[in-house]
Amino acid sequence: MMESIKEIYKIGSGPSSSHTMGPKKAAEMFLKRQPDAARYEVTLFGSLAATGRGHLTDWAIEKVFKERKLKINWRPDVFLPRHSNALSFTAFNDMGVELDSWTAYSVGGGTVIDDFKQEETKAIYELTTLDEILQYCDDNGLQIWEYVEEVEGKEIWDYLSKVWRAMSKAVEKGLDEEGTLPGALKLPRKAASYYTKAKNFSGKMERRSMIFAYALAVSEQNASGGTIVTAPTCGACGVVPAVLKFVQTYYNASEKKILRALATAGLIGNLVKYNASISGAEVGCQGEVGTACAMASAAATQLFGGSIFQIEYSAEMGLEHHLGLTCDPIAGLVQIPCIERNAFAAARALNHNTYVLLSDGRHRITFDEVVRAMKQTGHDLPSLYKETSTGGLAVFHSNKKDCKA
Repeated sequence: MMESIKEIYKIGSGPSSSHTMGPKKAAEMFLKRQPDAARYEVTLFGSLAATGRGHLTDWAIEKVFKERKLKINWRPDVFLPRHSNALSFTAFNDMGVELDSWTAYSVGGGTVIDDFKQEETKAIYELTTLDEILQYCDDNGLQIWEYVEEVEGKEIWDYLSKVWRAMSKAVEKGLDEEGTLPGALKLPRKAASYYTKAKNFSGKMERRSMIFAYALAVSEQNASGGTIVTAPTCGACGVVPAVLKFVQTYYNASEKKILRALATAGLIGNLVKYNASISGAEVGCQGEVGTACAMASAAATQLFGGSIFQIEYSAEMGLEHHLGLTCDPIAGLVQIPCIERNAFAAARALNHNTYVLLSDGRHRITFDEVVRAMKQTGHDLPSLYKETSTGGLAVFHSNKKDCKA
């Protein structure tokens, strides 16, 4: 059974759901278990250690332990079998005797599990494939968002309303900010200038430019440690809000319809998380930006009146056309190529919507099949392409201080 879609949409601070939000939450959980220890030791493994400094992992953990004695060990060469984003905590008394130890895994989207716990919240969805859900909706005359309401209860709309407010605020703040993003790359923000230029255009040029501006705004907020919503992760947080803001602005979509689209998109993300992974450290960026594109594609198609089968087709394309996408952040920062990938994934989501609405919804590869293919592809990728910054752009970009991307 799958968890609530609330696990897909989490309001928090960037730059990384798996490297910042997850470790911070794990630290809080362990400190609650051992609040009075004399000193603490945290060991970061695999991807957490490889790109943790760029993702502010150590900063997030130190912020939890505050003035307490804390030592952080970095083991990028060690990958625990359960997940590549692993970290262990140990507490000692004033005699140096170990009081407690615990290993946690930050599996993406800010979710933390351990060797015994599979989910953070109660599993509520009995149907765990989109084929099953479509069949149920077709048999009962339901839209996908109605199925979400049936499972989650009407209270889900209050939660999604908070999510949408946070997403909208991230867009607005990102469009107003200028200057340089934190980190060694000294990457200049682009959203504000893109927004200004977009308003000077008209027609298709204005609209295409605006979708870029919206996505850049949220992604830059994330990169600077601002408040965003995982959708499904921090690194891919700009895609869904950009598409929804675009449809709301140019097609006068009501908030009620936006929230219903968020419900459908959340279910799509949930299915990927349950049947594969949304963690870049486990399956590469196809699990992050690819899933975000699938979510946004489904949301857009619903908002434009597509059938449940056209929604499935749109989501399938969103993920299919990102298969094999590696996670190779330069300098371990959620900036290059992450920010631009959000902008282009948002534009592709709108393309998928147009393509699908021209069809009758029939196609050969199902969403469930492409999810399985993505999982296998991710497992076949070498670790250097999965958020370790040891392959791809991260090593071929020779002069990181003079990046123009």
